[in-house]
Amino acid sequence: MTLWISNSDLVELNFNSTEDNLQSVIRAVYRQVLGNAHVMESQRLSSAESFLRNGDISVKEFVRAVANSDLYRSLFFETSSAYQFIELNFKHLLGRAPQDQTEIAEHVAIYNNHGYEAEINSYLDSDEYMDSFGYDTVPYIRGNQTRTGLKNVSFNRTFAVSRGFAANDIGKSAKLIKDLGGNLATKIKSPAGGGAYANTSKRFRVTTINSKSARTVRSNASFVVDYAQLSAKIQGIQKSGGKILSIAEVA
Repeated sequence: MTLWISNSDLVELNFNSTEDNLQSVIRAVYRQVLGNAHVMESQRLSSAESFLRNGDISVKEFVRAVANSDLYRSLFFETSSAYQFIELNFKHLLGRAPQDQTEIAEHVAIYNNHGYEAEINSYLDSDEYMDSFGYDTVPYIRGNQTRTGLKNVSFNRTFAVSRGFAANDIGKSAKLIKDLGGNLATKIKSPAGGGAYANTSKRFRVTTINSKSARTVRSNASFVVDYAQLSAKIQGIQKSGGKILSIAEVA
């Protein structure tokens, strides 16, 4: 079982999609964008769902409708600090954590100067969103992937905000204030009191690629480590300039 969603698990709207495919996409969007919150029938965006069913909007625009909805506002904006709201926007809409304080500051400025919808739209209209999800793929947690312009520490930060898929994001405090504000590395800690990753006896295969330099040839490598060694291994890879391609649980 992989620690993060793999390409084979992507949820996307197919050309000439069936009703089953459409409903899978709708459920996945609500689950991802609303942070695994339970959605009652009366809270569903019936008009936006109809537009998606009729082909009038893309999955990306359905994501936009959910993120700009009164429901999203009530769950993650009205009861949250600005910092927490932005941290969750990164997770829900880009599938990762903010990588540094500069990203947080940029989005605080967008909200302060242009308002709520501009803040939401800044994620959806970004090149990163289109490169990662396009028009018809539901956003997903992609902390095991590296991308040009993103730091390797983003993996640790994404892991920190995304563990425990069975839980929802409602009422959670921001997790990265200290690390981002102090430009500190985020450590992977053993979960307390259960959760999706509570079994610390598991082993993980870490697949990496080294940086190309005058002294090295670009090549892949993989390591199998215990859970207790996982954080140290990740930090060692980052310090040596390597990039993490994937982390998967070893059966």
